[in-house]
Amino acid sequence: MPRGIAGHPWNPTVGDEHQRLSVLFPKPACRAGKDRLDCTGNTDGRARHITLLLQPLQEIQTRVRREQDTERWQRHYAIRAGCEATVSETVRAHGPRNCRYRGMAKTHVQHVLTAAGANIIRLSQHGLPDGELPAQARPVSRFRQVCRDLNS
Repeated sequence: MPRGIAGHPWNPTVGDEHQRLSVLFPKPACRAGKDRLDCTGNTDGRARHITLLLQPLQEIQTRVRREQDTERWQRHYAIRAGCEATVSETVRAHGPRNCRYRGMAKTHVQHVLTAAGANIIRLSQHGLPDGELPAQARPVSRFRQVCRDLNS
């Protein structure tokens, strides 16, 4: 709220196919005062308009955002971050989002072969069975480090 001024009216609306609350603040409250640029970033003199989640959803979002600052949550998320990095690498390097073939069966085969190829490439970059590293060893990824930490 600009300087503690309540917005009016609060109207139910639909945004992103979900129920929301639309809040419009009065123009004089948004135009005057030294806090305008800090509050809205609005330089063209319009009133501030915000969209909020419904109260139960807003409370859940606030609680979850607070939990994200805890060390326990960040340790847990580190595992997912490694998985996300793998998916990102596969999408960027091998392009599975654009299929060359039509039909579910052929598309499935392409995705399976793409995943197998990506796994072979990643395995070839890790190390040989006798412990010898390949000539161009990759740095230890965050995912691999988390796996080592969990196993030790």
